[in-house]
Amino acid sequence: MGIFKRKLTLPVPKECEGMEIKIQSSTCTGEKTIGFSDRRTGELRYPELVRSQADIEAFYEKYGLTDRHSIDQLISQLRQTKTHKV
Repeated sequence: MGIFKRKLTLPVPKECEGMEIKIQSSTCTGEKTIGFSDRRTGELRYPELVRSQADIEAFYEKYGLTDRHSIDQLISQLRQTKTHKV
């Protein structure tokens, strides 16, 4: 048992390669989720709850993505109103 855990970077799932990363907001509760967005169906795949900017950065780190411009855009969307749907 170790004290320090090594961060594990997962590959982007094969069915999600080429998809956009988007944040969606629930109309009822305002809860925000981030995931890979399928352009044809609008479905959000591998969604994760977003409470802060750190959650967005953790999502990108989890899959080894480094596009800083995209991260900054999603963070600015997170700061917008609760009913905004991306």
